[in-house]
Amino acid sequence: MRIGTVHNNYNMQLILKRPICFFDLETTGVNIAKDRIVEISILKAFPDGSEQENTWLVNPGMPIPAEATAVHGITNEKVANAPVFKEIAAEIYTWFKGSDLAGYNSDRFDIPLLAEEMLRAGIDVDFKKHKAVDVQTIFHKMEQRTLTAAYRFYCDKDLDNAHSASADTKATFEVLKSQIERYDDLENDVDMLSQFTTRHNSLDFAGYIRTNKENEPIFGFGKHKGKTVIEVLEKEPGYFGWLLEADFPLYTKKVLTAIRLNTLNQS
Repeated sequence: MRIGTVHNNYNMQLILKRPICFFDLETTGVNIAKDRIVEISILKAFPDGSEQENTWLVNPGMPIPAEATAVHGITNEKVANAPVFKEIAAEIYTWFKGSDLAGYNSDRFDIPLLAEEMLRAGIDVDFKKHKAVDVQTIFHKMEQRTLTAAYRFYCDKDLDNAHSASADTKATFEVLKSQIERYDDLENDVDMLSQFTTRHNSLDFAGYIRTNKENEPIFGFGKHKGKTVIEVLEKEPGYFGWLLEADFPLYTKKVLTAIRLNTLNQS
């Protein structure tokens, strides 16, 4: 990659066609299907250069494991009087509505887990329709580091309060702007950045359902990996029922159900 002149101008304005929400989640763990949000922070940047931000503590409705608290410092006592996610889901959704998305490792963790929480709250939002920029992917393709190292490398700053949602969100916002300035190959354009940071073509966030060269849905895991979803469901109809009952993310089940219904409607 060609590296351009670095000015370390963190006041650089992103060129935006629509608002973009930088966000970070602190959670009870890393299992997308089972774990819950305990804190969410959003920094929303607008095309005119203005910004809005907010942070919510969330009662996960389950005990926060000690190992999770050791990472982000959020205890059961701290969230005892906080709202459960369902109570604030509609408010949070208004922040994301009509916006692009950005985060650090967001494609593999934050967006999939947020989608699960939204579905559990009864909000049928499809984040696949939003452009998404994963700052970690840019960093890993260019330098291979962590967020703390990325902040030091790109911004020449130490990341205080790492693993607090607000600090991580702001650091991610600054890192992306510095990345755009550093690399000539990166355009100040969310569409290009979204394409650059997309790891693979998948219809769900977890990568269980992908597409082949013919753009047909295929399984990305298990004994049917690489086979088309339609072929498997026709030959082994009981597999669909097993998938719906098994411990898969709700969004994956939603995608599978849509494929099956579309197939039935065409038959």
